[in-house]
Amino acid sequence: MNKRDFPKIHFYDQDFVDIYDKTWTWLQDFYIDPHTGEPDVDGYFLYPGSGTGNYVLDQTESIFSTFFLVYSNRNYTASKNLDFLYEKQEENGAIRWKYDVKTGVPLFTADNPEGVGLPLFAWAEFNLFHKSANKRRVKEIVPVLVRFMSWIDAAFRQPNGLYNAPAVASTMYNSPRDGTVYPVDFNTALAINALYLSSLGDILNDKDMSFQYKRLYFSLKTRINSLMWTPDTGLYHDLDGDEKRLPHKTIAGFWPLLAEIPNEEKAEMLVANLRDPATFGTEHPFPTLSADDPRFSANGEGFCGSVYPPFNFMVIKGLEKYQRWDLARESAIKHLYFILDAYAPGSIDMSNGDIWEAYKPKGDGSAITENEDHTIIPGGGEFPRKRFLPYVGLSTIALMIESVVGIIISLPRKTVDWIIPNMEVMGIENLALKRNMITILSNKNLRGWEIQLESEKLYYFTINIIGKKKKTLPIPSGKCSMLIDKL
Repeated sequence: MNKRDFPKIHFYDQDFVDIYDKTWTWLQDFYIDPHTGEPDVDGYFLYPGSGTGNYVLDQTESIFSTFFLVYSNRNYTASKNLDFLYEKQEENGAIRWKYDVKTGVPLFTADNPEGVGLPLFAWAEFNLFHKSANKRRVKEIVPVLVRFMSWIDAAFRQPNGLYNAPAVASTMYNSPRDGTVYPVDFNTALAINALYLSSLGDILNDKDMSFQYKRLYFSLKTRINSLMWTPDTGLYHDLDGDEKRLPHKTIAGFWPLLAEIPNEEKAEMLVANLRDPATFGTEHPFPTLSADDPRFSANGEGFCGSVYPPFNFMVIKGLEKYQRWDLARESAIKHLYFILDAYAPGSIDMSNGDIWEAYKPKGDGSAITENEDHTIIPGGGEFPRKRFLPYVGLSTIALMIESVVGIIISLPRKTVDWIIPNMEVMGIENLALKRNMITILSNKNLRGWEIQLESEKLYYFTINIIGKKKKTLPIPSGKCSMLIDKL
């Protein structure tokens, strides 16, 4: 391991800081050599909790985990799992959703015979580029992503321009989505992938590629808006084989926010659902099944209502796309409080608790199942999985930095945006921007609110106190400070 500290978080609630720090400590057990089963920083990011010795490398988990591993100050490699998947690409362009990492053999199930996962590689790679500024990597992986999209087209595209893929490709294995032929999440994920592939084309100055995937994005956007939107519910719905909208309301209906598909009017209706306690605005936001569905379970029961960190991450990032900063931050904070409550129920002792794959939508605690053997996960795994960092790290690290503290970074642009609803005592210390360590802290003193900054190189800092002040300033190397009242 590189001898660097992880970035430090400052926040007025110390419990948030403690669970953030603890997540980094736990991570050392998740980089594993699959052949020995021993922790190894040069291994793959794998869940060690099964105890079977059969390590599965999952496409969805690998993609989502990059969004928090990029903040490790290069102590851990964020792209190791993705590189494994790219190396397994088949001649027709296929990359399967799960592999036995020891043997490299793809794993299939009866309900997903092609082994397809949510196609979100380009979204992850775009984020990796903005956290690393590694243009060489973009150049190397783009041909892989283009072949992958060609396989998706050949295998799943229908004459109507939509894609017919198994609903379980989204990992929502027991979600009541009977009759789904055109899943809203899979089609929207393709739109997201196309949008970011177009952006990767711009990075490489490949105008043809940029245009090709932007055209695919707008084609999918049009079809999703015209066929999947239901004004009566204010949600996007799955379609059956006759392109009829199905009645179930699941968290899948919010993926279009992340893809910037709805117009402002539709976005407002989606936001209203996220606030409505009768649908998705439950005590612990956001359930994977609408609370007014007869199959909704207050215990969670897998995807019959549980709150899953990656889906919360998706919704919150979608809200930020539409500048709903207040609701995004409020939801992230509420979500983290419920994680903390389940971590140490009724206690302030943070030494012996744990975090979970999924949580109850109403009330405290991890999600549960009423099955006697606690089995819901395909393959016989126990639900919910304990200390399932591939998911929960999104909340305790990525959301903590980006949505609670509010720091948004782009290395290629040399920009750091700090987006907050109001001034609070918080910030980040010793965050590595490639070879540049930065610190941004806010404190209140006799002169008012002051932001203290430290950097080894120049970058551009934007302070955005929502609805009050927005200012961009060049931050020179060394230490400096600014008084908010003077901006």
